Amino acid sequence: MIKTILQTALVFLSLLIFNNAYSQNVQIELGPDEIGLNETFTIKVTLSNDKIKSYDQFPEIPSFQKQGISQSSSMNLINGQMSSSNSIIQYYKPTKKGDFTLPSFDILINGQAYSSSGKTIRVGDASSSSSSRSQDPFANFFGRPSQTEEPEFVELEDDAFFSLAVDKEEVYVGEGFNLSLAFYMSEANQAPFQFYEPGRQLDEILKKVKPSNVWEENYNITNIEPEQVTINGKRWTRYKVFEATFYPFSEGEIEIPRISWEMIKYRVAKNPTFFGANRQEDFKTFISSAKTIKVKPLPPHPLKNEVSVGEYQLRENIKDIEVETGQGFDYNLGISGVGNINAIQPPKRLPGANLNTYDPNVRQQINRGYGRVSGIKEFNYYITINEAGEIKLGDHFEWIYFDPVREVYDTLKPQAVVRVVGESKVNQALSNQRLGGLYDRIDVEDNRFLNEQYKYYFTTAINVLLLASVILLAVLIIRKK
Repeated sequence: MIKTILQTALVFLSLLIFNNAYSQNVQIELGPDEIGLNETFTIKVTLSNDKIKSYDQFPEIPSFQKQGISQSSSMNLINGQMSSSNSIIQYYKPTKKGDFTLPSFDILINGQAYSSSGKTIRVGDASSSSSSRSQDPFANFFGRPSQTEEPEFVELEDDAFFSLAVDKEEVYVGEGFNLSLAFYMSEANQAPFQFYEPGRQLDEILKKVKPSNVWEENYNITNIEPEQVTINGKRWTRYKVFEATFYPFSEGEIEIPRISWEMIKYRVAKNPTFFGANRQEDFKTFISSAKTIKVKPLPPHPLKNEVSVGEYQLRENIKDIEVETGQGFDYNLGISGVGNINAIQPPKRLPGANLNTYDPNVRQQINRGYGRVSGIKEFNYYITINEAGEIKLGDHFEWIYFDPVREVYDTLKPQAVVRVVGESKVNQALSNQRLGGLYDRIDVEDNRFLNEQYKYYFTTAINVLLLASVILLAVLIIRKK
């Protein structure tokens, strides 16, 4: 009994191993050794019982041009057992006659590497007939004549464009403008497109696009996702590849040149077949228009080189509070709105007695989206008041900024009121402070009176010596003459 169970287990394990090995079977088929100048060479990769989820670039062949990729799949059901295969075919077109070597290569299929030893390909004169030309095995079955010539590819008209867009063509110094790069396709577009090395292209583009002498807030687009937008009543699919908001530091003009963007545009077969290559890889370059942004100086103001620019509001964590004299409390003041949040400076502290504070703790939050930068910058103060009374914090803090929408300077002041009760702590506060200077030397200096008579005699002797020196110098000069 035990022997029978062991035999059954071994048989099952063998079948499992065999099935797994079979399901991972990959075959690489190379085209013929000799082809005509007007024929194509192929590299075919076939995966059995699994889908091709990912694959690496096919190798380059000297003096051959890649002509596109086609995919095919098949399924068989024999004696109740189902098997399937998926294939990818890379087509190559020779550019001249001669003997050329396809070196050994590795190709990744679903993350696993498979090797081929390569071969030598002889390209001869153009041939009038060739077995390598595509043929539809089902043509006769459907009553169509067998296709014995290479498929003819045509380019479809496209309804697409590449755009460099800015939301403002005129800004003030410190005011932000949004810049975005995107590829657009209309809903009626029939031409098949695919992105071609967007990361590499974007690195080169940003060297030309990014202006100097600005602060940049990058939206950090990592995935190119489709968005549905409407432009002049027409629906488009937009693919953003870059977006940022720039804040100029100085006046002048910012010139953004025309930008080129390359896409893979497939040519489609005029008479598609079941197994043949029904589309051919090609490229199309789109060019955006140039942009110029004028940067204007801020209107005259004593603080025009220091203020923030944007649309802001002031937020407080208290409106009305009662504290005792000398008792500290936390006061949180936030500046929120749309603009360069990083550039916001602490509110100005106005001079005033009886209110003591220290440098604030700072916290900020920045949001980038919907074509603008917004957020809040908070300043947390620890405040003590030593005299009883009603204190309006608006008399002690203010924050000045420039609003580019209204084109005016504005001042934000707190509305909070602090009611202070209790005895005065002013003298206690002074006694706790280190006055320094003369007051620090009181306890260590001698308190006896000095004898001013010795000081008088010393001063007189010095004056007599100086007078004698002048007389002696005058006598020497006279005698010399």
